[in-house]
Amino acid sequence: MQRSRKATQKEENSLPYKYRPPSKEQDGQQPLVHRKDSTTYRRCSRVVQWFRRCFVPEKENEIDDLEMQVMRYKPEGIDELVRNTKFTKKELQIMYRGFKQECPTGLVNEDAFKEIYAQFFPQGDSSAYAHYVFNVFDADHNGTISFEEFVIGLSVLSRGSLNEKLMWAFKLYDINGDGYITKEEMLDIVKAIYDMMGKYADPPISENAPGDHVERVFQKMDKNRDGVVTIDEFMETCKNDENITKSMSVFDTIL
Repeated sequence: MQRSRKATQKEENSLPYKYRPPSKEQDGQQPLVHRKDSTTYRRCSRVVQWFRRCFVPEKENEIDDLEMQVMRYKPEGIDELVRNTKFTKKELQIMYRGFKQECPTGLVNEDAFKEIYAQFFPQGDSSAYAHYVFNVFDADHNGTISFEEFVIGLSVLSRGSLNEKLMWAFKLYDINGDGYITKEEMLDIVKAIYDMMGKYADPPISENAPGDHVERVFQKMDKNRDGVVTIDEFMETCKNDENITKSMSVFDTIL
């Protein structure tokens, strides 16, 4: 059964990537971004939801029509992606159709990825943080995100175990990929997050806030005081922090 035009319009108007500026009341009294809601995963769950919403076809029969299109796209890869992700074959078919509609070339470059983030965080500068997230998705580091890289990353963020999500987060902070997080790397990520939060953060962010935050967290994670955080130290600290484990659950959803 086809949806009514009114229902379709209502759904489109609810999509999170259409930013609505703050009302006068919000602009004068209620900041848009509260620090308690500004963890990396809680804030960026909206981006994951945007990706997922984009990949739902408007008509049910489009799912069946997609079978032939998917078969023309690396048919040997679909079954492999089913094995390597937590998505079903039907879900991957739906997502591929949406991926091709949003990215006709079949690839996402960094500029396009940054534009997506900018729609969600118009009150700040999300370009640096988007750059770091892009590098995690871009597994082969060739400057573009393929469909395979995209769904593998999305599978971890949306349906992965706590360990898998923490591994993904470690890769985000381990900017140079050497297997360790330095204080400088952590500061780069935290600064990018604070920049992304922008002027509506509540309470207002002081110039020293990123450095102070990193100093506290790094001291907590660097158990043996050798100046770097290993994956084991990172995982142990995060698993023992209730706020972090709760923040990971915001991605648990069904397509």
